[in-house]
Amino acid sequence: MRKSFWLKTFILVIALVVVLAVIVAMRFQLSRGQAPRGVSSVIPAQTGTRTFFTQFVISGGPIVWFVLLPMSLVMVFLAVEHGLTIRRKKLLPGGIGGQIIEIIQQFGPRQLAARITDRGDFVSIAVVKAVAQGKGDWFRMRSLLAESLQEQAGGLLRRIEWLNLIGNVSPMVGLFGTVFGMIKLFNAIVMAGGQPQPSQLADGISVALVTTFWGLFIAIPALAIHGVFRNRIETLANDAVVEAENIVPEIRRSLEQSQAEEPKRKQPIQEFGGKPRDAVGGSQPLRR
Repeated sequence: MRKSFWLKTFILVIALVVVLAVIVAMRFQLSRGQAPRGVSSVIPAQTGTRTFFTQFVISGGPIVWFVLLPMSLVMVFLAVEHGLTIRRKKLLPGGIGGQIIEIIQQFGPRQLAARITDRGDFVSIAVVKAVAQGKGDWFRMRSLLAESLQEQAGGLLRRIEWLNLIGNVSPMVGLFGTVFGMIKLFNAIVMAGGQPQPSQLADGISVALVTTFWGLFIAIPALAIHGVFRNRIETLANDAVVEAENIVPEIRRSLEQSQAEEPKRKQPIQEFGGKPRDAVGGSQPLRR
């Protein structure tokens, strides 16, 4: 688990470095008055048209390059990762309750943990914890079963909370960029003696609008995806509780049956003629 986390983090960092390197390289070329390679035919000098990348990334300034754009990549990364892990097929496979009941009927509750310990779904993890820590107490097992399901759902909710955090922070960053752009705009007016040219105002207006655009562009899908995953987790957790409630009576029946058979195993065997004999073998002499 830890190795997978570091691998995903490394891939994300590499993607961020590549994107930032491309932005800095294109910014450097534009500052020298050169069109980036491959887009010279798209940006004719006489018309002055600009590409989407130039308008919505380059014009946004460092706030977009080093804050908002990395946040968007992190949001996409988390959305893809959670989409692959938070699935019904993985967290609550069809018929999992019936499979566990069949294992209990065939092998008993004592061998249940060893046979399903490698499974990663809600119900299997909860049942393994209940059987391993319940110590044969049915009421304790039932409590542990509910506690495990709640812990697993809470852990997933904490994982998707990063999407909620990004969705709430990115508009604030966009608003910060808006204020920064307006400050640049008024500084340009002051430097021009109160009569600036439209081109002198374009830089500040561009920063203000582009940062606001990126803040909303990140926040809207992040909050929407967070809501979808939250509803999915709650639905799967509720369905897992229903599956667990069907397993609990079978565990109780098996425990009661094993407890009822236990005294019979310990009862001494009687020899023919009425003399008692222990379970190991050999007659015990009668004392007068």
